Amino acid sequence: MEKKKFGLFSIILLGMNAIIGSGIFLLPGDAFNIMGTSSLFVYIFITLLAGSMALCFAEVAGLFKSNGGAYIYAKEAFGNFAGFEVGFMKYIVQIIAWATMSVGFVTALSAIVPAVAEGPAKIVTILLVVLGLSVINIIGVDIAKYVNNIATIGKLVPLALFIIVGIFFIKGANFQPIIPDGITMGSFSEASILIFYAFTGFESISTASEDMDNPKRNLPIAIAISISCVSLVYFLVQFVSIGILGTGLNGTETPVVDAMASTILGNAGGIIVTVGTLVSIGGINVAASFLTPRGCLALAERGMLPPFILKKTGKGTPIVAIIITAALVIPIALSGSFTQLAAISVISRFTQYIPTCLSVIAFRKRGMKSTFRIPFGYTIPILATAVSVWLLFNSDAKKLIIGLGAMIIITPLYFVMKKYNEKHGYTFKDAE
Repeated sequence: MEKKKFGLFSIILLGMNAIIGSGIFLLPGDAFNIMGTSSLFVYIFITLLAGSMALCFAEVAGLFKSNGGAYIYAKEAFGNFAGFEVGFMKYIVQIIAWATMSVGFVTALSAIVPAVAEGPAKIVTILLVVLGLSVINIIGVDIAKYVNNIATIGKLVPLALFIIVGIFFIKGANFQPIIPDGITMGSFSEASILIFYAFTGFESISTASEDMDNPKRNLPIAIAISISCVSLVYFLVQFVSIGILGTGLNGTETPVVDAMASTILGNAGGIIVTVGTLVSIGGINVAASFLTPRGCLALAERGMLPPFILKKTGKGTPIVAIIITAALVIPIALSGSFTQLAAISVISRFTQYIPTCLSVIAFRKRGMKSTFRIPFGYTIPILATAVSVWLLFNSDAKKLIIGLGAMIIITPLYFVMKKYNEKHGYTFKDAE
């Protein structure tokens, strides 16, 4: 019996679900703090950049059957060392992302339980989130698949309610000035990196192209529609937030909740959005607790980490990978705020985005034919790469060092594992 594949509508929903996460609930205030009303233009800019990168992922995804995403693309395009760096950074990005989302959950929870915003209560809550979900995974209770649909509804309903209700409470004067004094290329770059966090996840749209009906036609259409829809939602959330709160948007850690509470729905509206936010971010944490240890497991399966990490329980759960992952996530989560970790998470992700964009050029020069080809020659991958480099060049030096410094730290590990594999007759896993 032929496997039923994703149609165009299903791919669009898959893409939207992959992108919409914690960022849009928590970042509008920080974006406004940096760029004021001009933050609206940054959303348009990031839409074009994320869309260009997603198209690059779509083209290279059509060349391989193997799972692995950016690791496979970098390895096949630029060799084992590049593949190792990108593959390992992919796991590190997953760790940082889960740490960011666990802090995001605490930040959202603070809207109704202020005590968890700081101090020992914050530490305990983060520990409960990370350790609790890790224990559940070790026991082998697969709850990720049960919460996915609930989390999807939990993230879309409050956003839709916020836009529909909030648009009637907009004050035009809150949008002045459109371009505040003090806006620089550095502030534009800072805001772009921060807002980019809300768009991360677009790279996963193209990873299941084999399960899609007519991916050559449907995938680029789905990417364009899903990113456009998400961008419209994000733009409207920022627009409504500014229109309701104005300068009051500065400094708030729960902007959507605060803006909703200022409408006719009052505290009840704020509570609805808070619950939706917690369901959404909680669901993302559940998914991260399941997927992040599998990233560690995948490295061991490819010969990039020692084989003892492959150890599983009787129920097939990767206990060593889960323990290692929790041990790495907790100190990162305790090290900074949601905004700081979100920026570092984005910077780290460019270690996947830039090589993938460049691999489009490398594979084309070899004459490799994908199921989907980006139009306009090399223009889109070159522009996406150039803009990415510009953003990194103008980003905060401390965040840049933290976000990309791991690439230098893991370099010796490549040679250690290469020697280990040669001694035991292993190799880095090839693509198909």
